[in-house]
Amino acid sequence: MNGIQDAVGIVTGASSGIGRAAARRFAAEGASVVAVDVDPEGGAETVATIRDVGGETTFVEADVSDRDDVTAMVDETVERYGGLDFAFNNAGVEGANESLVDQPADNWERVIDINLKGVFLGMQAEIPAMLADGGGAIVNTTSIAGVVGFQGVSPYVASKHGVIGLTKTAALEYGRDGVRVNAIAPGVIQTPMIERTAADDPEMVEGISEATPLGRIGEPAEIGDAAVWLCSADASFVTGETMVIDGGYVSQ
Repeated sequence: MNGIQDAVGIVTGASSGIGRAAARRFAAEGASVVAVDVDPEGGAETVATIRDVGGETTFVEADVSDRDDVTAMVDETVERYGGLDFAFNNAGVEGANESLVDQPADNWERVIDINLKGVFLGMQAEIPAMLADGGGAIVNTTSIAGVVGFQGVSPYVASKHGVIGLTKTAALEYGRDGVRVNAIAPGVIQTPMIERTAADDPEMVEGISEATPLGRIGEPAEIGDAAVWLCSADASFVTGETMVIDGGYVSQ
């Protein structure tokens, strides 16, 4: 895609699922990719799959809810590759499935810290690096749970609604400086997260899949491809948007 070849970018949550698929696609388009995750074993697998096909990548172990880790993630990217052109803030967790009243406080804090604070800290570190290079593009992963409500996962729903608000605000604040900021809202995607959810509540996942107009759940690469497009010059007039990719589920 236009503007991706020879670009430098960060993908968080890159050890599996959507993050891994996106990192591979960015690299296939000719970008240098810094794959970030708290899971070094999974990160090593992601890096290996990219290098096996001639892609340029490196792994950085970082917790997106930790300001020092996030700052170091961006600093290492700039030091290694000379700048930062795009970022896919994708790391996230689903948390415990409990009614709102019964939600443990520590679960609320963990989900908000990773899913929402992690995006906030990511953009705080990424945007100055992009401004130093004249601009860039950011994509944040929200969810269909950022567009509609779901029972039993109030921290997740709150965090994903918050990501959309942060995305819109950042797009307004930095658009004239050349930084575009968008979000992707995946539906049910075949990832380790949905596998864990299915183990806890198989009827819910099966019900969503059956209710999806396209009649199936999505693949990680379908989300990764959209992230690459939004970061590319082909999407140069797109900012502040949330792209829902869910097989039509929330359109009903």
